[in-house]
Amino acid sequence: YRSMIGSLLYLTASRPDILFSVCLCAHFQSSPEESHLFAVKRILKYLAYTPTLGLWYSQYSSFDLHSFSDSNFGGYKVDRKSTSGSCQYLGSMVISWFSKK
Repeated sequence: YRSMIGSLLYLTASRPDILFSVCLCAHFQSSPEESHLFAVKRILKYLAYTPTLGLWYSQYSSFDLHSFSDSNFGGYKVDRKSTSGSCQYLGSMVISWFSKK
């Protein structure tokens, strides 16, 4: 389970569409259950059926740099921790992103 999660985390650098699902599965590395393994296998199946998705950078794209960020300032009611995120674009292409609690 851990090696599959590690491989999927490596893939998230070029496949942001699986980032949320992989990070959610990674929370259960210490004591994974059968349902968590099923979820990881589902992500792998999704990757097998969508090999052309991912980040592709065109040499003819503009070089305008844009950045966006957002935060919910204590949105999780249990511990009052904030979630924030940011993404940076070069032209119309994502070059960097993050989300953290």
